Formats: sequence, C-alpha cells, structure tokens
Amino acid sequence: MRSIFNFVIRPKESRKTNVKKIGDSELLLSTDLQDHKYVNRVGIVIGIPELGCAGVKPGDEVIVHHNVFRRFYDVRGNEKNSAAYFSDDAYIVAPDQVYMFKRDGDWKPLDGFCFVKPIKSFNEKWTPNEEQPLMGVLKHLDDLLISKGLSKEDVVGFTPRSEYEFIIDGNRMYRVPSSDIAIKYERTGNEKEYNPSWAQGS
Repeated sequence: MRSIFNFVIRPKESRKTNVKKIGDSELLLSTDLQDHKYVNRVGIVIGIPELGCAGVKPGDEVIVHHNVFRRFYDVRGNEKNSAAYFSDDAYIVAPDQVYMFKRDGDWKPLDGFCFVKPIKSFNEKWTPNEEQPLMGVLKHLDDLLISKGLSKEDVVGFTPRSEYEFIIDGNRMYRVPSSDIAIKYERTGNEKEYNPSWAQGS
C-alpha cells in the first residue's frame, strides 16, 4: 500500500499506552478515551509517499503526532477515529505529523524538527518548577540545526509554546520545531537533565 503524498502507518503494538505491566499484574493508568497523554505515538511504516520520504523506509519505527491513533467523542457522543484512520491496521499520515524515525537503533528527526530533553531548575530551592523553562539539551536534531553548527548534547533555548511533550525510550523530551531553537548556551557545568520517574517506566 502506498500513497502519493502521505505515509501509511500502523500503531506499534496498540493504539493506547494506558496499561502498565507491574510484575505479573497490569495497572490501568487512565480510562478516559480522549486523554491524549495515553495515546500511542510510535508507529510502524507500511508505505512511504511516492513523492519523497526523507530516508524513511517501510518497516521503520516512527514518532507521530498524538492525534494519529486517537479516538474521541463527537458532539453527539459517538466514538470516532482520527482523520488519519483508514482501516484497523492502517493510517494515512501527513508528512508534517511524522517527526522522527529509527534506523540501526538510533532516532533521526525528519527535517524541521528536533527533540530536547529538559534540565533541572537552577533555582530548585526557590521555585516550585522542577525544570528550567525554555531550556534543554539537544538529543536528536535535523540537518538544518547540524548545518548551523549545533550538535547533540548542546544546551539550547527555545521559544515559548513551541514545545510538545513526548516519552521516547523512557525519556521525557520536547518536540520542538527546529526554527524555534532560539539560542545555544555555553555549558556552565551545573546543567542536570530532568527525567521524572514516571517517564522511565514508559
């Protein structure tokens, strides 16, 4: 199956991530159908666009928008699939809703996106915020940022409301459009990455 402009993707394992296995038991984390926090954001590529795919191949794991595999209630209270839904095991996904793919065990962002891991607040004693706002460590970056001289592990700042939370391989990160990376900071040695315990079991 192949689309002219879009990817064809199936969810990896299931649509939802609201069940956590603890020993031999399963813990249900949420029963809310519409809660986007527990929608799977990892898919497997079935087909690539005819008109270019930025190196993505069928069989690759990809990180997608939180609404791709989501179900919701319409204004009449009826359950609906997302606009990407095609069949039980196939979703037609626009390229701007696919952010990163895995190749040889490493994640590679598609053009236009990067992933930033937050850092702990510099003033933990004086603020309720556990992380430093609008700052983080570059973990996955696209060719645009590489061409600008940025590298993995650089400490960067990003513009307000440009970040969106993802849990990737047990690490909480922000997906940030590359154009919203506003500044590169010199490391001072007191930057500590922040990864809450609840993310590490994901």
